Amino acid sequence: MTDSESPRLAVLLAKLSKTVYRKSEEALPGMSIKDYLALTNLDDRGVPQQRLAECLGMDENNLVLLLNGLEEAGSIARRRDPDDRRRHIVGITPRGKKVLERAERGMDKLEQELLSALSQSERATLRQLVRRVLESQVASARQPEAARP
Repeated sequence: MTDSESPRLAVLLAKLSKTVYRKSEEALPGMSIKDYLALTNLDDRGVPQQRLAECLGMDENNLVLLLNGLEEAGSIARRRDPDDRRRHIVGITPRGKKVLERAERGMDKLEQELLSALSQSERATLRQLVRRVLESQVASARQPEAARP
């Protein structure tokens, strides 16, 4: 199959995403990939809940449901922002750090399996290109609608 006969890149990325979601169930026992993604975006200082929603590409209502589960599991803690009592700051707990460490080992194995056909250099290039596309999408989403191309 030539490049012109193959599916569009977006289709290939969607298929890869589905594979990651499916295989992550084994790699992340006891947590969803959304839980994992949320924990990877947190630190000790905490992150404003709205910024976390933007990073994850989730609406606020769905994020609250996700955070409720993580909070019940003891992986995160939410507190009011002292500068703006309407906002919440979300931080990872010591338990959450341990859960994340275990999840990182599982995701490392999954990544090794998924990318086994690529050299280390190709993996680094793929990571760089995907990161650039994602950063571009985040920047575009932050622009006012009238300024978008």
